Amino acid sequence: MGNQTAITEFILLGFGDLPELQPLLFLMFLVIYVLTMAGNILIVVLVVADQHLHIPMYFFLVNLSCLETCYTSNILPRMLASFLTGDRTISFNGCLTQYYFFGCLAAAECYLLAAMSYDRYLAVCKPLHYGALMNDRLCLQLATVSWVSGFLANTVLTFFISNLIFCGPNEIDHFFCDSFPMMKLSCSDTHPTGLLTSIVACICSLPPFLLTVTSYIYIITSILRIPSSTGRKKTFSTCSSHLIVVTIFYGSILIVYVLPHSNRLKDFNKLFSVFYTVLTPMVNPLIYSLRNKEVKEALRKAFNKCMDFKTL
Repeated sequence: MGNQTAITEFILLGFGDLPELQPLLFLMFLVIYVLTMAGNILIVVLVVADQHLHIPMYFFLVNLSCLETCYTSNILPRMLASFLTGDRTISFNGCLTQYYFFGCLAAAECYLLAAMSYDRYLAVCKPLHYGALMNDRLCLQLATVSWVSGFLANTVLTFFISNLIFCGPNEIDHFFCDSFPMMKLSCSDTHPTGLLTSIVACICSLPPFLLTVTSYIYIITSILRIPSSTGRKKTFSTCSSHLIVVTIFYGSILIVYVLPHSNRLKDFNKLFSVFYTVLTPMVNPLIYSLRNKEVKEALRKAFNKCMDFKTL
């Protein structure tokens, strides 16, 4: 990535204004990282190992778990190292690399959540045609488009940011490298890059968000038409996990990026950034496993197999 800059490194301020809480924060984020990795890897292993889970919904769930694993690993290990060593510096290229993967994975997650909502729409609203419509080919196409679109979109943005001139100061008031906090430090005219960032962010988030909302309007309408309360509850249970994940993800993103930025709200925005970058990847496996009978059954079978193996 070519750049014209006098700065060779940035300082991520993160939560450095709370020095007495650094050991506690390290332990908290370490536990979160371990739980996130274990939970998402467990979901992947369960779906791959259990034939009953070889259906479109769990194919997309595996993609989401892989994405969340990469998402968390892009941010948390560096944050944990800074808590442990007190070194909050990150090289210019390291910062760009972290932003590149953050933006790619965030955009890919928007598209992937939209694909999952479309899958639920077909399952609930067109159950008789679901098997024919949501076939293996379409699943693979939707997943591929989600990943490729996310990476293509942010490649353009990262190229533009890499060509900005940075001549000081070099302190980023965030716990990871994001576009707008980085652009605030540039000596160049950031208006074109900022405008492009906003346009790409809208393209990557607004259409998937609208598709997700539209899908759930149709889903809820169809569920309300079911005459029995048992039928409504059973049908809604197949969508509730995904709906909770979507609400947490988009809710925290809207608060961080749509609310006006000010010095009074910067700590508030930083807190909600933790929600979609750190907490959401951790709670997703819990939401899908605790609210899903098939996943709980697969987990029970895997546990019994482990116990049987130990007794041999």
